[in-house]
Amino acid sequence: MGVIIAIVFLGLLNGFLVFFLIKKKSGVQSVLRAKDEAKEIIDKAQEEANKVRREASIEAKEKFLNLKSDFENQTRNRRRKLSDMERRLVQKEENLERKFKNLERKERNTSNKEQRLYSREQELVEKEKENERLKSKAIRELQRVGNLTQEEAKRELIRQIEDDAKLEAVQIVKKVEEETKEKCQNIAKDIISQAIQRSAAEHVVETSVSVVDLPSDDMKGRIIGREGRNIRSLEMATGVDIIVDDTPEAVILSSFDPIRRETARLALEKLIVDGRIHPARIEDVVKKVKKELDENIKEEGESVALELRIQDLHPELVKILGKLKYRTSFGQNVLQHSKEVAYLSALMAKELEADENVALRAGLLHDIGKAVDREVEGTHTELSVSLTKKYGEKKEVRDAIESHHRDIEFPSIEAVLVQAADTLSAARPGARRELLETYIKRLEKLEEIANSFKGVAKAFALQAGREIRIIVESQRISDDQAASISKDIAKKIKEDLDYPGQIKVTVIREMRAVEYAR
Repeated sequence: MGVIIAIVFLGLLNGFLVFFLIKKKSGVQSVLRAKDEAKEIIDKAQEEANKVRREASIEAKEKFLNLKSDFENQTRNRRRKLSDMERRLVQKEENLERKFKNLERKERNTSNKEQRLYSREQELVEKEKENERLKSKAIRELQRVGNLTQEEAKRELIRQIEDDAKLEAVQIVKKVEEETKEKCQNIAKDIISQAIQRSAAEHVVETSVSVVDLPSDDMKGRIIGREGRNIRSLEMATGVDIIVDDTPEAVILSSFDPIRRETARLALEKLIVDGRIHPARIEDVVKKVKKELDENIKEEGESVALELRIQDLHPELVKILGKLKYRTSFGQNVLQHSKEVAYLSALMAKELEADENVALRAGLLHDIGKAVDREVEGTHTELSVSLTKKYGEKKEVRDAIESHHRDIEFPSIEAVLVQAADTLSAARPGARRELLETYIKRLEKLEEIANSFKGVAKAFALQAGREIRIIVESQRISDDQAASISKDIAKKIKEDLDYPGQIKVTVIREMRAVEYAR
């Protein structure tokens, strides 16, 4: 404002001087012009003053806004710094609290461990004292009663300690077994039940004879032929005994070889339909039937491999596999049994995340040696291993096959599953048949094994030989010893007896107090 006033004052002063000079020099007119000029100068000075005032006002506003913006920025920065400091303080507080809690927990754990260690140490000290006391007592007792030397007493003491250790071990094993059974029984039941439910193989029971139906009894004479030449030709060509007896409208074929029996049955049926029965025709039909049967056997093997989705199976193994359709074991069809074992093994392997392919192949091929066991010397397990090795199966598959009757120790979990599946398939009700004499001998042997142990009062074979129930003398056998006897008997049965499935060994010890009131 001072600047504006000074400018205005200077302008007025200049105007006055100009006016004075004009008036003095030019007269009245000059004075008037001077006035006008002075007025113009004053107006211009006023405009310039207004302009300067506006510019000064704008500049003042800009400075004010800049100062205000700087203040707000400084305020925001200070607030942000205060917020960061507050957050860091909260985090440090939380970290300190967490560390404090961890220290408290570690301190509690350390205190608990120290207490447990102290208690354990006290127990060990007490046990050690007790052992020393018992040892000294046993030595004195042995020397006093038996008049034994120190070496003899030492041996007797060692034997007694071994018996005590064995008894204590049995107690520990029993406890661990109970805990393990409690945990794994449900898992095992679930896996096995799922595998059995998902297996849907058909079951066929065959015998060593086949019956061929005839359209009439007159056909029997044509089968026998003049002087029996037709029946002799048929028996020579097939290797089967043909029994023509009083059975109405039927002829019986008997042979231990199911493939020969099937060949004779198909050939005889074709001859009956054809009506031309003579030695030359018989030989021709038998040749054709053998060729057709070979094709059927191969197709059956391929069908099984396709059904189980097994790839890269050697053609010879496929053909041998098809022969199992005509092979039975204890009345159980071996091919259906092999399919069952393959299904069960693979399903259990899948549940346990084992090698499903190895279990499947080993389960299917575990009894393939039964297809050739009448032609080649050796057990069916040895023949199965030999065939699978010859035709390129993996070592894992061969090992699982070799161990399915425990000829060797189980090399893998897949081998255990194959053995379990084989037992399940063979032991299910109605799967197999055995002679009554063999069955009775097995039960007698079972009871004989149980009765051979000291302290056994009675033994009874129950549930068709699936369980042996043993009653021990309570005066001679303690509860812990009863558990030990059950294990020993089970081990003895496993070593000395052949049986399908499993046998439950139950040992019963009871205390009876008897008194008479007279």
